Amino acid sequence: MTQGWTKSTWRTRPRIQMPDYLDAARLDAVEAQLRQYPPLVFAGEVRALKRKLGEAARGEAFLLQGGDCAESFAEFNADSIRDTFKVLLQMAIVLTYGAKVPVVKVGRMAGQFAKPRSAPTEVMNGQELPSYRGDIINGFDFTPEARIPDPNRMLQAYTQAAAGLNLLRAFSKGGYADMHRVHSWTLGFADGEKAERYREMTDRITDTLDFLTAAGITSETSKELASVDFYTSHEALLLEYEEALCRVDSTSGLPVAGSGHFIWIGDRTRQPDGAHVEFCRGVQNPVGLKCGPSISPDDLKRLMATLNPENEAGRLTLIARFGAGQVGDHLPRLIRAVEEEGANVLWTCDPMHGNTIKSSSGYKTRPFDSVLREVREFFAIHNAEGTIPGGVHFEMTGKDVTECTGGLRAVSDEDLSQRYHTACDPRLNASQSLELAFLVAEELVGRRQKLAAAM
Repeated sequence: MTQGWTKSTWRTRPRIQMPDYLDAARLDAVEAQLRQYPPLVFAGEVRALKRKLGEAARGEAFLLQGGDCAESFAEFNADSIRDTFKVLLQMAIVLTYGAKVPVVKVGRMAGQFAKPRSAPTEVMNGQELPSYRGDIINGFDFTPEARIPDPNRMLQAYTQAAAGLNLLRAFSKGGYADMHRVHSWTLGFADGEKAERYREMTDRITDTLDFLTAAGITSETSKELASVDFYTSHEALLLEYEEALCRVDSTSGLPVAGSGHFIWIGDRTRQPDGAHVEFCRGVQNPVGLKCGPSISPDDLKRLMATLNPENEAGRLTLIARFGAGQVGDHLPRLIRAVEEEGANVLWTCDPMHGNTIKSSSGYKTRPFDSVLREVREFFAIHNAEGTIPGGVHFEMTGKDVTECTGGLRAVSDEDLSQRYHTACDPRLNASQSLELAFLVAEELVGRRQKLAAAM
């Protein structure tokens, strides 16, 4: 993968969705400073995640990837990290029950600071300014000063990512992730008439944990019940930042992206000859590739050959994002392209990005029913094709926001203005995220039963 590659060869390729910094000297100084900083993640962690993703591609594990649309500097605090981590753990327990295999837990956290945009500028009250591209690049405030790309923001992003990772590692290994504690949080969700359909599943999980305790398998005797492995991910969009944190693994002598365990290439930046593909092809991290309606089978084949020429298990995750009602138009042809190449990939579903609409109240939102429909279509097509639906990818938060409509608590268009806090795209709130986990678990149970009946 590193033949003819260095961490800076992306600079010779066409670049899109990236800022033009006005102060070149300051940009050089920031990059030099970042090159002196320690990596945020380490090669051994990256290799461990790659092994687990290889298992998910074979149906021996299941990937849960979720977190913020775009992390904010202003809203960064320990409670927000804890609450999102908590919901991801709850979702993971429910999915583990449904899949009956380990769930690989990956957060869109500690690095998801940059966002591609559909237009380079936006207009408000007759004034046109550069689009907000995430806190690592420019500011959210609609002023000329805030929207100027500022390289110093990369240093703040690094500091926030390092602090966030430190807390996540403490939560995951320090007792907060104890399975009994996490399940006790989930029990409250299944109270009430509207959640009755989920009560049987929570009761069965309770019975399983009670049996383990009776058999002497507790948090004190088994570290697997008391702690979790948790990984971070983000879109590798701002390549100056990615290059500055790229390191050579002292064990293998190969380059590793030190900014996060798992990086992905967006649907807007997956040009086979583009800068983002060039950078990602050379690092040893697991790489995701967003696949939207416009990707062709030929482009997919070329990208798979470029990003995973050795056909390594766990290296490449294809993240399908088409929109409810469109999965059947696109996913089968991509599955056939993968099968024709004999490519080793992990298929996951991103049901968020293809289901964004503008509500009657003027807010950008995502209907819960559309999100769920796309997930169900993703599973149905893989079942029909005899391939493995290996994971899900959600934009979500542990906060009680009102950004996506629907769900158990029935967020309406009129409710959106109450707690609409996202800086970019609408996220599932804690209740919607957990409900979706129960519904995905039902799909996994149904899939297991069908496979068992066919044997």
